[in-house]
Amino acid sequence: MILLQLSAGKGPVECSKAVALALRTIEQNCREQSIKVEVVEMVQGQDRHCFKSVLLQFEGADTSAIKQLAESWQGVMLWVCQSLYRPKLKRKNWFFSGEMYEVNDAQLDKEVTFLTCRASGAGGQHVNTTDSAVRATHTATGMSVRVESERSQHANKRLARALLFQKLETVKLEQMTQQEKARWQQHQELERGNPVRTFTGEKFALID
Repeated sequence: MILLQLSAGKGPVECSKAVALALRTIEQNCREQSIKVEVVEMVQGQDRHCFKSVLLQFEGADTSAIKQLAESWQGVMLWVCQSLYRPKLKRKNWFFSGEMYEVNDAQLDKEVTFLTCRASGAGGQHVNTTDSAVRATHTATGMSVRVESERSQHANKRLARALLFQKLETVKLEQMTQQEKARWQQHQELERGNPVRTFTGEKFALID
């Protein structure tokens, strides 16, 4: 399983807009390469067209192409554009980042228990008569997620696995010592001076 986390970090609304534009570009890239991409989790920014973070999951027959696409969005990236929200602002550099995760599904499944249950809420007769919802629990930590957004149990299990992995990675970061966090923060700040990708203008055009 290949996951990609896009994040605006603690940046302003313009950085969240850059994440939304990156998402749109990735979706276009996937259509061109016949790669299926699915949004596992999305954190809304202060504007409805902006996202603080987006977690994506990729699927397709050509795994090497999927990995190459995800890796191309890994690292700190720069969007150079006049602010769409503060026209008089002099700043034009907006940073966001991408982090790719290659997950060993078989290994993760050994650490997770899955429980199927009846889905709730809107959805008609199908939702009310099938145990399509899935709760995934990480045995060692007790952390769990429940997914019922899809109509099939298989699809909900796949999303639950991805979402739980992302939650576990977040906890790892939170449990870093202060010294480790300082080193990580310094690394991120240094990388901002050397973005792996640079985009420009409202059309989010990639600069080669």
